[in-house]
Parts: sequence; C-alpha cells; structure tokens
Amino acid sequence: MRNRILDAFSVYFVGGLFIFSGLIKLNDPIGTQIKLEEYFEVFADDFGSFFHTFVPYALAIGMILIILELALGVAVLLRYRMNVTTTVLLALMVFFTFLTFYSAYTNKVTDCGCFGDAIKLTPWQSFIKDVILMVFVLHLFWHRRRFVSVVPDRTGAIVVGVVSVICLATGIYALRHLPFIDFRAYRIGNNIPQQMQPPEQPRIEYVFEKDGEVVRSETYLTEADGYKYKSAHVLNEDKTIPKITDYAVMDENGDDVTAYTFEGAKLFFIVQDATKTSTKNMEEIRSLMTSLEGRIDMLILTSSPPHDIDAFRHEHQLGVPYYFVDATVLKTIIRSNPGITLWVDGTVRGKWHHNDTPDPESVLELVNQ
Repeated sequence: MRNRILDAFSVYFVGGLFIFSGLIKLNDPIGTQIKLEEYFEVFADDFGSFFHTFVPYALAIGMILIILELALGVAVLLRYRMNVTTTVLLALMVFFTFLTFYSAYTNKVTDCGCFGDAIKLTPWQSFIKDVILMVFVLHLFWHRRRFVSVVPDRTGAIVVGVVSVICLATGIYALRHLPFIDFRAYRIGNNIPQQMQPPEQPRIEYVFEKDGEVVRSETYLTEADGYKYKSAHVLNEDKTIPKITDYAVMDENGDDVTAYTFEGAKLFFIVQDATKTSTKNMEEIRSLMTSLEGRIDMLILTSSPPHDIDAFRHEHQLGVPYYFVDATVLKTIIRSNPGITLWVDGTVRGKWHHNDTPDPESVLELVNQ
C-alpha cells in the first residue's frame, strides 16, 4: 500500500511539474533562448570558448528541451515505456541539476529560468527544487519495471507524438507573435515608473544586548537606556527591490532622457540590433509611422551603435528620432525584433509583434482610453 502511494505521488508530482515547467517556457521560447545564451557565455569563460559555437543555436536547443520536457511529463503520467522514459528523464535531471548547482555555487547566472518569468527562484532555491525532484525521479527510475502503461504502447506513442507536434506548433506561433501570457514587468497595464519603485521601504531589525540578554527591535535603542548595539539586518529585503532596475534611455550625446519616455503618449519602435532585425514587415511599420506623424510622439529605441541605426533608418525611410537602451532591457520589453509598444504617461497600453503591426486607428483608440 505504501509503495503504491509513493509510486502514484512520484508519477503525478514529476509528470505534473515537468508539464507545468514546459508550458511556462513554451509560452515564451525566446526567454529560454536568452537564458541558454547566458549559460553558454558563462561556460565559454569558465570551461572553453567552444561554448560560443552553441550561442547561434540557443533557440533551437531551447525548443528541443521544452518539447522534451513536455513529452516526458505526458509519458510519465501515462507510464508509457517507463524504461526509456525514466532513463531520459534521469539524464535530463542530471543536466538541470548541474546547471542549477553551478548557478548557485558561482552566482554567475542569478535566475535559472526554470519557470520562465512566471515564478522567480533564487539560484539555491532552484537547486534545492531540483534535488527534491531528483529524489522522485530516482524512485521512478529505480522501480521503472513495476510501472504498467495505462494505455497500449501504440496509443501512448501516438499521444506523445501528437503532444510534441502541438507543442512545436504552439512554440512557433509564440515566436511569430508574442507570448500568450506576459509575465514580465513591461506587460500591458503596468506603469513603468511604478515598477521602478520598491514595493516596500526597508524594515530594519536591530539586535542589542542588555543585562546579558539579546533584544531585537525595529526601533533603535540607545546606550543611555542600557542597550548595546550588536547588528542589524533588513527584514523585508526581497520586497525592497523594484521589479525594474535597469531601464534607462540615453540620447546620442549620452544624456539621460528616461523621464521623457514617460511623458504623454509615446509609440516606441524597438530595434534591438539593426543588423539582425527582421525587415519583412517594414513596409507596414513605415506606413504606420507615416499615418501617425504629427498625431503622436514616435521614437526608436535601440541597442545598436549610431552608424548602424542611422543606416537602418535611411534604408527603410524611418524618419523618427532614436535613443539608446540596453539590449537585454529591449528583449525584456518585447519579444520581437522589431517590435512596437505604446505607453501613455508611462503605462503600457499596447504591444505588437512586427507580424501584427496595428493600424493607426487602433493605436489612437488605445491612446484615448
């Protein structure tokens, strides 16, 4: 009886967690790409420059891992071919556990991206999560022969295959448009200046000693009353960090114009890298700019050097000013290169992939909401 309960819990816990984690990442494949690129860069510095060769393939590798995670989760729930399923599952867990341990030990990758932007874990929390998960994966692997598939092998193969194809199609759709659910701080409805403020002010707890006893207080106690100061720490440190800490906009002279981007209605055209920006929908974007000229402030935000963005603007006849923003910030603002986002008094009103360039009336309607 005890074995059956442990077997069932292991199946549902491991299968459910893999499916949940996979779906979160399938919602935003570019987020996984960015995280893998970060790992490859760190590994290139620590283990060898050959890891740089994986950077251009980060998106493909990420999609394979996401689909594999989801397929394995479904296979575990079906108890489908547990000999093969648990072997692959264990290999994947060894890989994930190494990544999270390395992140925690070196603190070079401060977010493993296990649950995308939906649930943020510290490096040590991610590692502990993987260690706990590994216990149940090892249980499934060790006792794999006593698990009987709940469906015939042929049906199991079809289900896992169909799930993989659906996941691939869903991931491609998310890449060609925007994530179905935006978990980032720049999502529609958020006010960016507010996101740049800490949710709470620091609450400091002081530790004193009086008459040989330790006294803790959020009020500073004086030596005149017999209290000897020992130490202090912030009680709510995790709530004193703003959701956005790195948004800053500079003009070509190096002057900070961040506050300007929060004034009135601004339509931003995000060009992360002018040399790698997709140009297939530039005609629609240029038409949008022409239609809105004089009716709304339009800016290009880019991380490209001046000569690259100047050449890009002239090539595509984009007669709007440009400003500079960190590349990682631009990727966080919108998962599209180029992308379009509308802010009104610092509040995000709209976001569009370049494949979904809006018409002028839709933009103006959002401005006047």
